[in-house]
Amino acid sequence: MASEQSAAVRAMYERWTVDRLNGRPMDPESWGDLTAEPRGVDYVETDEPGTPAMWLLPHGAAADRVLMCVHGGGYVAGSMYTHRKLYGHLAKAVGARALLFRYPFAPEHVHPAQVDAVTDVYRWLLGSFEARHIAFAGDSAGGGLTITTQLNARAAGLPVPAAVMAISPWVDLELTGRTWSTNAETDGYFYRDFVDGLVELYLGPDGSRRDPLANPLHADLTGLAPLFVQVGSHETLLDDSGMLVDRLKNAGVEVRLDVFEEQVHTFQMAAGRAPEADDAIARFASWARPRLGLV
Repeated sequence: MASEQSAAVRAMYERWTVDRLNGRPMDPESWGDLTAEPRGVDYVETDEPGTPAMWLLPHGAAADRVLMCVHGGGYVAGSMYTHRKLYGHLAKAVGARALLFRYPFAPEHVHPAQVDAVTDVYRWLLGSFEARHIAFAGDSAGGGLTITTQLNARAAGLPVPAAVMAISPWVDLELTGRTWSTNAETDGYFYRDFVDGLVELYLGPDGSRRDPLANPLHADLTGLAPLFVQVGSHETLLDDSGMLVDRLKNAGVEVRLDVFEEQVHTFQMAAGRAPEADDAIARFASWARPRLGLV
């Protein structure tokens, strides 16, 4: 059974659903309250990447290895403040510094503004770090951006990173997965009608749900970086992960998929509190360290 601590993630989503259905404003900044503060991690804000950003600096971490972390939030919410603790835990476990940053939100900015902004940050990082020493990490919409940013970077002649860690990546903007219906009773928040509205905000009136830089299930995925996907068995986006992994395998990309039983979307946000989240972070770290050349 899921731990009491991990159940807090679903409880938060249920509160958000009640607020949404009753016309009350949500407080996405409370998302970060799920995560315990990692000890031994310093946070330094900067504008050097060309956008507000935050370095996550675990004590004793390798200075020449970096995680580029892309927070989730449906392309409309989330921030480096909501996610700093989650990615602080990941950076500490890997033993590398990490960079979180702001990217533009819909509906004020529609696709491809988001993937272009993340690609610009990656280009900036390549000015100081070798690609083989950079790993991407992202959750939900940010998990999708870890894939589309590689496609965008490849088109611009940039190298792919050493590895990618994706938490519950949202990639299928056509919403074709069976788990939209089969997991509707266990998810708590990410219902099809709500997510369909997010797609419309993200793409704008002229966007296509089959645009490869928005929906990588329609892209040529050959040559992308090794990918480790984690997803919960109770979430409606479960099939997004399965479809992405299948297409990457068919493209010859090294890929790993771990499905965590009875867990919901981005349950890793309970890092430092829930044993399932801590286990997930540890699995990411043990997988990523050798790919970054860390012993």
